[in-house]
Amino acid sequence: MTVESTQRWGSTLDSVVVYAQGALCRRLARGMVPPDGRVRVTGLPRSLDPGSLRARVVGAPGVRVTEARVEVEAQPLGTGTPDELRREVERLGDEYAAAQGRRDRQLSLIEEVRALHPVPPARRREDPHRRTPVDAWLELADFVDERLTGLHTRLVELEDALHDVEHKLTVAADRLARASTDAPSAHVETTVCAVLTLDGTGGAKPEVELELEYGVPGAVWVPTYRLTHRQGDGSGRLVLRASVAQRTGEDWTGVRIALATADLRRRTDLPRLRSIRIGRRQPAPAPSGWREPPAGLADLFTGYEAAGPRPATTAAPAAVVAGSAPVGAAGSPASGPVPPPLPPPPPASQGYGGPPAAVPVPGGAYKASPEPFGGGMADLASQSAPSRPAGRPRSGGSSFAGAPTPMAPAAPGRAAPPPLPAPVAGPPQPSGAELDYAALVLCGPDEQGGRRGRLFPDAPFDPVAAEYRRRAEAVAALPLPGQAVRPRESAGSFDHRFDATARADIPSDGTWHTVTVGEIPVGLRTEYLCVPSVEQTVYATLVLSNATDQALLAGPVEVTVDDDFLLTTALPTLAPGGVRRVGLGPAEGIRVTRRTNLHESTAGLRNNTTVLDHRVHVELANRLARPVTVEVRERVPVTSEPDVRIEERADWAAPEDGTGPDRHAPGTRVWRLDLPAGATAALDGGYEIRIPTGKALVGGNRRS
Repeated sequence: MTVESTQRWGSTLDSVVVYAQGALCRRLARGMVPPDGRVRVTGLPRSLDPGSLRARVVGAPGVRVTEARVEVEAQPLGTGTPDELRREVERLGDEYAAAQGRRDRQLSLIEEVRALHPVPPARRREDPHRRTPVDAWLELADFVDERLTGLHTRLVELEDALHDVEHKLTVAADRLARASTDAPSAHVETTVCAVLTLDGTGGAKPEVELELEYGVPGAVWVPTYRLTHRQGDGSGRLVLRASVAQRTGEDWTGVRIALATADLRRRTDLPRLRSIRIGRRQPAPAPSGWREPPAGLADLFTGYEAAGPRPATTAAPAAVVAGSAPVGAAGSPASGPVPPPLPPPPPASQGYGGPPAAVPVPGGAYKASPEPFGGGMADLASQSAPSRPAGRPRSGGSSFAGAPTPMAPAAPGRAAPPPLPAPVAGPPQPSGAELDYAALVLCGPDEQGGRRGRLFPDAPFDPVAAEYRRRAEAVAALPLPGQAVRPRESAGSFDHRFDATARADIPSDGTWHTVTVGEIPVGLRTEYLCVPSVEQTVYATLVLSNATDQALLAGPVEVTVDDDFLLTTALPTLAPGGVRRVGLGPAEGIRVTRRTNLHESTAGLRNNTTVLDHRVHVELANRLARPVTVEVRERVPVTSEPDVRIEERADWAAPEDGTGPDRHAPGTRVWRLDLPAGATAALDGGYEIRIPTGKALVGGNRRS
């Protein structure tokens, strides 16, 4: 099946789920199923992860996808390809090189003229001394000076032109770097296609719709908010927005956007909890991941080998192995067919687990050696059943899915196999790479050296795709917007997903773009907070209550009160059902004044107790045109000494102890009162500290 004969279907990007780093894209394709069921879906980005491709048929229960693989196609760019920025950069680069060459030539001319100086002729021994004409020296100096003046004037013009071209080239290169990566970045356009095989059509050619899902790196997002509130209302409008940056290689145009806090690359396999028993009986050891290879694997390729070797396109020099064929007296190979050389053995680091190698025993029988893969007979070639045609290379002996096959006796003139090392006791122990089942690759029938039909952890490396992924992952290093927090840091141990209400456009340029996700109903009330012992200023706060079933992640929030923009502040993480405060800055319409009084006396039968009586007087004045709720915080000292007592005399109350930022310091006390418009209030409180007469407070007894 060739590329030209396979039916090509175009696809459109329908939805994208942006995770904490990376994205999961969903494409839709529609068309008539060909008779052979092979279709090629185009339009996939170059940076996609080939192992994440998933395909299914939508709306056709009788049709299913039986095979899906990723292929890369390359073709020269057409003349009508929109590539103005790249052409401009190339043109300016040529112009800059030409201007630099003209400047360098001018510098060389200046050096040549500057090197001009009079050279007197060589004088013979018998010649008398001659007088040098001064006029010739002066004329040469005037010529050099005049010539250098003109050359330097021209040099200034060339340097100015070079500076202008360099500036234009820098600007054009910056525009190209910030442009979308959806356009091809070279003169050869590489496209990624998904080759699918459909089954279950029943001989008909129905029109089906395919859904392709794949993961791409190079996408990040952070939450932002816009809060609108009217004074006196108990609710507000909190609009969730997201700053999204992506450099996946394809523009997201008119797609449904969803935002998730989960890590797309996090492993989801469950850990295995192992128990250790104390006693003589221990549980059986866990399986090592190696299993006995299936029997008759070599017979699967009998028909492939009977077809004969493929015709060689180019003549290659034949490799001669020592001892592979008889050599005549003249040093040339003997007449007759030359058996092919032994294929190279697979390295010890390849193959999965590796079956026990075949070891010959007397009498022509063979048994399995208990040594792991990579040692002993892994370096020898094995031969399958006698039905193998002559002249075909023998397949190697050890890998995950291969079966141990008997060794053929050495042919006359062929070198004897190398001696076997000492067998290693115990079952095979595969490495960590060989236990990564998702990374194992099943080798095809063209592989030699015992690799075909077996699993090996050596996936082919595509340097071009690796470069695309490296450039795509560079968006993770973008500087965050002001007061923004990455979703993994604010989500904690839970993951959340937010679906946008409308479709959005996000180009692949690696810069931040704002997307409106939706509106979240929140409860709001305005409260005023002051700590007069620290600062005699009242601060306005918004108390947010989240009554939804989704968490609000930490991020910047733009606060608008009564249609007037107030400020941009930081919104803390608000769990479902949680209540948090958001500071709005000082409230100039509310005044607070605090006065303290300390009275020291003695008490007790023998005046052996010092009494420090602290009295606190706080006055509040509301100059606003509406009633307000003010919370005044004070702090009472705490002690761990058994002979020190603290007695409180006030109507304040201890706040409820919260967690995280809501946790209060020990000894915090709170007054809460409602002030009408234009009203004043006075709060009186205090406490007594009783200490032994022979002791004193650290820092002195008389303190505010």
